[in-house]
Amino acid sequence: MDIDALRKDHPDHWMKAACIRTLTLDAVAAANSGHSGAPMGMADVATVLFEKHLKFDASAPNWPDRDRFILSAGHGSMLVYSLLYLTGDAQITLDQIKNFRQLGARTAGHPENFLADAIETTTGPLGQGISNSVGFAIAEEAQRAAWGKRVVDHMTYVMAGDGCLMEGVSQEAIALAGHLKLSHLVVMWDNNGITIDGKVSLSDSTDQCARFAASGWNVLQIDGHDPVAIDEALTKAKASDKPTMIACKTHIALGHAAQDTSKGHGALTDADQKAATKEAYGWNHPDFTIPAPLKEAWEAIGARGAQDRKDWETRLAALSDRKREEWERQQSGAVPKKLSAVIRALKKQISDEAPKVATRKASEMALEVINPVMGETIGGSADLTGSNNTKTGDLGVFSAEDRAGRYIYYGIREHGMAAAMNGMALHGGVKPYGGTFMCFTDYARPAMRLSALMKIAPVYVMTHDSIGLGEDGPTHQPVEHLAMLRATPNTHVFRPADAVETAEAWELALSTTSAPSVLCLSRQGLPTVRTEHKVKNLTAQGAYVLADAEGKRQAILLATGSEVAIAMEAKALLEAEGIGTRVVSMPSMDLFAAQDEKYRKRVLPAGAVRVAVEAGVRQGWDQWLLGERGREAKAGFIGMSSFGASAPAGELYEHFGITAEAVAEKVKSLL
Repeated sequence: MDIDALRKDHPDHWMKAACIRTLTLDAVAAANSGHSGAPMGMADVATVLFEKHLKFDASAPNWPDRDRFILSAGHGSMLVYSLLYLTGDAQITLDQIKNFRQLGARTAGHPENFLADAIETTTGPLGQGISNSVGFAIAEEAQRAAWGKRVVDHMTYVMAGDGCLMEGVSQEAIALAGHLKLSHLVVMWDNNGITIDGKVSLSDSTDQCARFAASGWNVLQIDGHDPVAIDEALTKAKASDKPTMIACKTHIALGHAAQDTSKGHGALTDADQKAATKEAYGWNHPDFTIPAPLKEAWEAIGARGAQDRKDWETRLAALSDRKREEWERQQSGAVPKKLSAVIRALKKQISDEAPKVATRKASEMALEVINPVMGETIGGSADLTGSNNTKTGDLGVFSAEDRAGRYIYYGIREHGMAAAMNGMALHGGVKPYGGTFMCFTDYARPAMRLSALMKIAPVYVMTHDSIGLGEDGPTHQPVEHLAMLRATPNTHVFRPADAVETAEAWELALSTTSAPSVLCLSRQGLPTVRTEHKVKNLTAQGAYVLADAEGKRQAILLATGSEVAIAMEAKALLEAEGIGTRVVSMPSMDLFAAQDEKYRKRVLPAGAVRVAVEAGVRQGWDQWLLGERGREAKAGFIGMSSFGASAPAGELYEHFGITAEAVAEKVKSLL
């Protein structure tokens, strides 16, 4: 449908959509930066969605039973900012639109969830939004099963472009969504045939409709500028028993000189071309000006869901006090009071019995007491359930047939799993955790980085954390991964030494609401080093004195995970020679760095030789070896400086020189 026909046949719709297009043109021109084409191309779809289908109340952007709108093509951020301003969102004002892409504005270059309540997820890295949406839809289904349709019953709508569909993670996401029959999920594909380099046909000839259909989706194809066709397609999508993909054939940068070209993708800033485009739209208002009748019409759309919200609040209020309190606790992300009690009891049992278990098994032991008291946990694994030890007997399996199950078989889809977990965490009311081998954080990494950026708290259960996994060899043995994870801002990295520290790490990970946690867990059995029960969560301090020097302190050994036991053996060797040795367990460098100077000085006083031992690279350790009153001449590291090898774990520790004897010799060489 061309502009003239649209203006003639659907004048009211046309002018509402023109509000989005002109605000986009003005904001991008003012910033001299941004992406004009996608908002201009998808304005018709967005207008129909918001006016006739999206259940939302602009005055209550955090209403839990709202429909979710995700702009996966995050570069087109002026689409969502325009919609929020037009519908009356209190945070996205006209000043925010005028300050698009400027320091301190809520209207960042790509939508960021923590800058405005109505922005559901941070998008921009392509493929992430559509993959998050699968987690949103899973969370909605799970909560509907737990709380009933009167409390939870909403849709998730996604706008995605060619870039989102080309990214590999999109296939992981759509395959999982189709398999799980997530019928409350609707993807609207901006099918404009253009990428930055030129026509899509330069690099891709995939039949996207056939691809979605093959993955178990309902597929509809429409003219993305025809409001009647858009409305009909959305109505059909809501009635489907499968997730739906609507292929919306659109013109990028509709009405501009750059329409249907790669130039139309980016920043359209030429003043004469902008004026000509507005003239073609029949728009003769000053920049950043929405005439009062149009602004009022859009604000009425923003208020359309207010009654739905009030009705929902009445239904929520009708729940028993106990149920409503539990709903509110789960929505807030707070842990139940019972959690600390069950963790404490487990810690005491472990200290008393002193089992030798892999920390991946210890993680399962913790989950066996956590999952029964936290009905909001949703676990899973990327096809390594038996190796990651992520499934407890009480969970059941979340499937197309059973929405009450709380365990997801993600298949071999690490990236899709991590992105879906982000979606669940963003949706609220659930606490997702998922497992794979730690080496495959490489596959999950883009979504893990976004967990940290978005200030959300999924828990990554990463097992087989070193050469200690043995025969699978260097392809599977993480060496640089701890350093990479620790280098990521706002990420809690835990490498527990035994089952007690593992239980403490789980308590901390679940109690956190604004940062992801990574649990780095061993394949091999580890002795219990915390044999004296302490009520206090020592892991919360990041590092602590596990065993002090028996005589005059001459050496401090710092270690994490499986190497803490090696440090304890080295201490025994050194003490036998009269060398007083302190052992510091450091399950979380970032939490130790957050402690006050006084505490850090108590744990790492000046004077003694310091040797760190960890079956990974040295990067990151010099902060504790050379800084914090340390000296280069009195510091050493025992660990890895190369990739691993394929052999039994014990032989590998000998081969790479990560032994108690090597630690003791290093200390003596520095005295």
